[in-house]
Amino acid sequence: MEPKKNPHLDVKRNSMLYFFMGMTFVLLMAYLALNWKTYYSEDTWDVGSVKVNEDLIEETPFLKLKLPDPPQPKIQSPPKIEIAEDDEKVEETVIEANDVDQDTEISDVESIEVVEDDIPDEIPFILIENAPIFPGCENESTEKEKRECFQEQMLKHIRKNFRYPEVAQEMGLEGRVNVIFTVQKDGSIGDIRLRGPHESLEKEAARIISKLPKLQPGKQRGTPVKVPYSIPITFRLN
Repeated sequence: MEPKKNPHLDVKRNSMLYFFMGMTFVLLMAYLALNWKTYYSEDTWDVGSVKVNEDLIEETPFLKLKLPDPPQPKIQSPPKIEIAEDDEKVEETVIEANDVDQDTEISDVESIEVVEDDIPDEIPFILIENAPIFPGCENESTEKEKRECFQEQMLKHIRKNFRYPEVAQEMGLEGRVNVIFTVQKDGSIGDIRLRGPHESLEKEAARIISKLPKLQPGKQRGTPVKVPYSIPITFRLN
């Protein structure tokens, strides 16, 4: 005799039933989840701005760093100077009035001669304090006027005594002769030096200068000195 199976105890058939029921439930829940809409109250949220409670902001503490003090410069104390006492006593010499011989003769101090600066023996015309004076210029009041008068009288003397050498005329010689002469300490004329284009012109220039009258000598600090003077003489044919 075979035993009969209870249909309520058929595990295989019941498991399939449970499976389909579970799948149906899952699909239903998924469908509801996809179509579910959430609604929010407008009074609850402020979408435009975010309000922050300032009481909740944590203040960042400031860190105070204390720097070490700079090192103090070392001040070196000056060395101590000890003054050693001298054991040796210095005897002071006391000079009494009676020690001086009143009869001692005091020699007179020799007079000291003051040597004045040496005055040069010769000083150029432009550097001399008192230039030589041409006859007729004595009455000029200033030194400048006397010098100007000297030069004017020199030109007059040259024009008055000028003669063109015949040899130079025949040869057609022209040119300038540079003349340097010295007014001596006594006012006479000497040491005539000439330089020109021809000997005949130089001789004529020397002749003119030799006819100069005696002058008053130039002086430096009141002392007569020699005074060189230069002047050009030009020879030109008409």
